[in-house]
Amino acid sequence: MMTPPEAQTAAAYAELRPLMFSIAYRMTGSISDAEDTVQEAFLRLTQVLRGGERIDSPKAYLATVTTRLAISHLRSARVRRETYVGEWLPEPLVEGSAPYGPDPAEHAEMSDSLSMAFLVLLESLSPTERAVFLLHEVFGYSHQEIAEIIGKSEPNTRQIFARARRHVDEGKPRYEASREQRDEVSRRFFAAIGGGDLAGLLEVLAPDVVMVGDGGGKAQARREPLAGREGVARFLLGLFRRVAQQGVRAELVLVNGQPGAVAYDPDDRVMSVFALDIADGQVQTIRSVVNPDKLQHLGPVSDLALRPERDLPCRPWPPTSPNRPPPTPSWKAMPTRQTRGCANW
Repeated sequence: MMTPPEAQTAAAYAELRPLMFSIAYRMTGSISDAEDTVQEAFLRLTQVLRGGERIDSPKAYLATVTTRLAISHLRSARVRRETYVGEWLPEPLVEGSAPYGPDPAEHAEMSDSLSMAFLVLLESLSPTERAVFLLHEVFGYSHQEIAEIIGKSEPNTRQIFARARRHVDEGKPRYEASREQRDEVSRRFFAAIGGGDLAGLLEVLAPDVVMVGDGGGKAQARREPLAGREGVARFLLGLFRRVAQQGVRAELVLVNGQPGAVAYDPDDRVMSVFALDIADGQVQTIRSVVNPDKLQHLGPVSDLALRPERDLPCRPWPPTSPNRPPPTPSWKAMPTRQTRGCANW
């Protein structure tokens, strides 16, 4: 039987966990770190209640603890990200993959603040700036409430927000206004790759399209972004021919509220997750996460894309497993997101 403090925490957990996870994930860009942050916040709530302290607003208390824990985490994570191998991308939040709160698709008005492009942009802010900006701009907290959460004066909080807002406005990504338009462009993109249609793929890619991969030094991925419509198109088509021979399949999903896909190997293990930034009727950016540490929350992770011990300047993706013959191609009408170095294809 639960004690009164435990019962109060359980009630707060059921009601407020989705909100706390939303704050923590947008702050950290990591599902595992967000989960740890939320768990710690609720643990502290239980401990305070057991100590006899009265909490008039569990929501305010949890928002304060969650935000402060996330700020502390970001300060310690800065050093690690400075030494991160290759491009850093957030852990992908895939629609329907796990009970991480309300589905992004159910809240279209907040989906843009979940996007990888937006989370990467937030990396340019200091931890405190990030907290102030998210709490006010995304979650609707007043400056007075934010001042209490972060332990600063209201005028100081307003100054921090103004500074953060300028930084975000300078690099804020654009998105297609209509979800239907995004889906149509995404459908054409995948159909062109799946059909080996170079002309069709060139039509759907923006002239300055950029392709970004995150292997974290553990999976095979380009360390530098690839830019330009012609290069990206040929890159994708060449890689599609390789992964088709491996029996890789991809399923369309929403990734961080944007069109994307999850790629699976023949054993139904996750190989990669990628998301598309779509604006003006064309794909502007393709982001792919193949770092196995960032895919574990989605299920068993494939070893086909793991990076060999030696550092190859031009790495095919995925490699042919020496212990497994290439299976029959089994794409479900959609190609996976791939990464190639400069090997011939």
